[in-house]
Amino acid sequence: MFYETPRKKHYQCAHCSSIFLNSRCCVSKEDERKRYQEHNNDIEYPGYQKFVEPIIRGVEQKFDKKHKGLDFGSGTGPVIAKLLRDKGYTIELYDPLFCNNPDKLEETYDFIVCCEVMEHFHFPVKEFALLRSILKPGGALFCMTDIYSEKVDFRTWYYKNDSTHVFFYHKNALAWIQSKFKFSALKIKGRLIQFLA
Repeated sequence: MFYETPRKKHYQCAHCSSIFLNSRCCVSKEDERKRYQEHNNDIEYPGYQKFVEPIIRGVEQKFDKKHKGLDFGSGTGPVIAKLLRDKGYTIELYDPLFCNNPDKLEETYDFIVCCEVMEHFHFPVKEFALLRSILKPGGALFCMTDIYSEKVDFRTWYYKNDSTHVFFYHKNALAWIQSKFKFSALKIKGRLIQFLA
């Protein structure tokens, strides 16, 4: 046991140092949906547009308008897709709760954006295997999440308090993902994580 409260039990992986929630403590899909609907992800909200800027800049630096992308876990307000479409990019949407288009997972993409999503993965290996399989050679997977480290006081860490956050990645886990799924490179800058195919 890494950390326990009356309602939650968190464990730490002995191999990668990441923290994960006991599956019995996870909220229902309906409660998960309700929680996402509380997020202030309005497409027109300037604060959220600013929040996703690192991903927008990352896409612009590596890809041009002939490349096709996917917003994986686009949520209730797909602001990244809107901002990139406004700049002339083609980007599709997929979200298991709000934009469940499984046919979009049959296509391949030059870039995939995954903003504030990977901490919701109940089965990260399965999800990253899927993402890697639909990423074209030379492509990039852009993720944003708060990364756990030994400097974090987990007891007071705000990120664990969201009832839908089930997995908190350590840098060791990100390096393992890079190796496991044969990404050519891993770049981490603050909350922005880039896996390069």
